Amino acid sequence: MLPTERRERIRAIVRERRHVKVSDLSRELKVSEMTIYRDLKPLLKEGEIEKTHGGITWAAESEPAGSSDGCVLCNRPTDPRLVYRLALPDQRIESACCPHCGLLRHRQVGIEGVQAMCQDFFTNTTISATRAWYVLDTEVDLRCCQPQALAFERRDHAEKFVKGFGGQVLPFAEAMDALQLGMQQGCGCGCSKSGGDQT
Repeated sequence: MLPTERRERIRAIVRERRHVKVSDLSRELKVSEMTIYRDLKPLLKEGEIEKTHGGITWAAESEPAGSSDGCVLCNRPTDPRLVYRLALPDQRIESACCPHCGLLRHRQVGIEGVQAMCQDFFTNTTISATRAWYVLDTEVDLRCCQPQALAFERRDHAEKFVKGFGGQVLPFAEAMDALQLGMQQGCGCGCSKSGGDQT
């Protein structure tokens, strides 16, 4: 298979599956991972795909038409350093302005069949939201939704951040529960529909 044919095949696979590991592409196309990385370079430049931890994600349709880059819960503009994206079972992609709104929305839609990605606050790389560690109640104010939540891929990075800036480190499910409890006590982001299941 020629490199151009392989790139088209990679594009089609990522478009169809939305997220693919480089190792899976290597195995499926019977080439080395290094070859896959070389093939990805022009696709990354085109902006149709994004590099994520251990793989690639389809990016060309990451925002629904007419979303104007607003948060699915509070309509704030999404900040690339904080964005939390949900890939729903019906192939829709929703974006939240930050992990606060992302975790609340994730709780609303449920975990079954939902894939979620967010940005590591320390490295600014895309990571799995369900495997992330979250820092809540930090002194650092990013002027986004309250109670504020920041995502980290590694627990030790989150703990070092807390040593310098305060807060508490929680895994995905506990962070989701803590934010829900915070919502019951009042939220500073105006996302009125995030306090429970949608009706």
